[in-house]
Parts: sequence; C-alpha cells; structure tokens
Amino acid sequence: MLMFDNDEIQKIVPVLRAGGLIVFPTDTIWGIGCNALDKTAVKRIYELKKRSSDKAMPLLIDTYQRLLTYVERVHPKATALIDYHKRPLTIIYEKAKNLPDESISNDKSVAIRVVKDDFCKQLIAAADCPLVATSANFSGADSPRNFAEIDPTLLEKVDYIVQHRQNESELNEPSTIVKIAKNGELIFIRN
Repeated sequence: MLMFDNDEIQKIVPVLRAGGLIVFPTDTIWGIGCNALDKTAVKRIYELKKRSSDKAMPLLIDTYQRLLTYVERVHPKATALIDYHKRPLTIIYEKAKNLPDESISNDKSVAIRVVKDDFCKQLIAAADCPLVATSANFSGADSPRNFAEIDPTLLEKVDYIVQHRQNESELNEPSTIVKIAKNGELIFIRN
C-alpha cells in the first residue's frame, strides 16, 4: 500500500474550496478534478478540456452515505456491485439531486463512483464535497494511464498538481461504467 502525505491533502482542500482545479491520481487513471458543487469550477474543466457541456463528467465520493445525498434512488444492486466488482465501478444513477446542472447530464442522471482508494477517500472527506473527476487529457486525446502521460500543456492550466503517485509507471485503466435499468438489468457502457 502506498503511503501519502496527509499534509498534501491539507494543501489541496483550500484550492478546491476556492474553485480551483487539481490534477490528481484517482482509483483508476489520473484526473482533473474540482468541487462538483462549484458551478464555475466545473465550467472551467469543460473549457480546459475543450469538452462539450453535453457530455457530463463523473463524480467521485467517499461513502455510501454521501451517495444518498446526491441521488434520489439507489438500486439495491448498486451496493453489491460497488462492494464486489473487481475494477473500480462508476454507476449512472437516474435522478440526481443537490447538484448543480453543470455536474449532471441533461437527462438529470449522474455518474458516480464510490472510491476505495485511501488517498481519494481522505481527500473527499477533508474537502467535504463530491469531486468531478474526468481524465486528465484534452478531449479527443488518449486518457493518461499514469502521470508521465499527461500533456504538460494541460498541467500548466490547473491550480494544483498532486505529488502522490507521480513516479508510478504502472499503466492504469479507466473504471467500468454501468447503468442499472429499472428492471434491474445491468447495461455496461464501458467494461
């Protein structure tokens, strides 16, 4: 298990609270993140990535309890999927609540991943908000599988770059994305 400097989390939290953008290691690939409750910060990520605002970005949270704050209904299969799926799992929930329009899809759905990674969990808990976490790349470019693959031009445009895990050479993969239909059928968007 990799250890991280808790002092770094204390440096990141004020950046997030001030509407800043961070580049950070998630439980999958490196991401660009911000406070998902801050409309202006979310818009900045869309602008930075040159990403269409019609394409919603996933959110990271630290606990099931926080999940209930942001979605109207959690299908019973979701808990089992989160606990037992081998790869990190992003689930699309039908009805978001308590989130700005900038953080959800046009159809009011939201993609959320309950992280298992200790660094991400502690960062989200300390910031006390869900984080937008989209791949740290410009739209259309390949997702960075480790820190070394992030475009330096993108790094120049964020407010904080997390030091934790920058030296890893492992090639990570994005999460599985699934939607649970009303009848309980699993619809895999990305496996």
